[in-house]
Amino acid sequence: MLSRNQDREALPSPLIGKPAPAFELPVLHEPGRLVSSQELLGQPYLMNVWGSWCPECRIEHPVLTRFAETKRVRVIGYNLKDEHADALRWLEQFGNSYWLVLTDYSGDKALDWGIYGAPETFLVDGKGIVRWKHVGALSQQIIDDEVLPMLSRIEAGQ
Repeated sequence: MLSRNQDREALPSPLIGKPAPAFELPVLHEPGRLVSSQELLGQPYLMNVWGSWCPECRIEHPVLTRFAETKRVRVIGYNLKDEHADALRWLEQFGNSYWLVLTDYSGDKALDWGIYGAPETFLVDGKGIVRWKHVGALSQQIIDDEVLPMLSRIEAGQ
């Protein structure tokens, strides 16, 4: 009754409509470089939580790759609780179409986002407001039915 979502296991995120949690995380491919949430303001981004240890991440990766290649929005990888070498090897094996890959080795910042596993995906607008969240693997239908319409609303200023 609390959710109109047909998926009764779906949990609404308390972050929807609120500012994304502040963070400063290392870049996977440049470990000495930190990127903050403030640096991502100005344009929307889709943040995809993944790990080399995550079987569902392999399933969604081709779908996410095709979407990222459209360049409709920046797609940021959020590597969660992974070994550095394992994450690099996974991207080398399956491809890296992320605009940027951040890594949260301890998972501490993930708690602020309410992330409890992978894959999870967030859409954040240019002002840093979380507009959408999905738990589980993305499919082309989810991109077509949820992500693209929300992006259109963001671009229209709604």
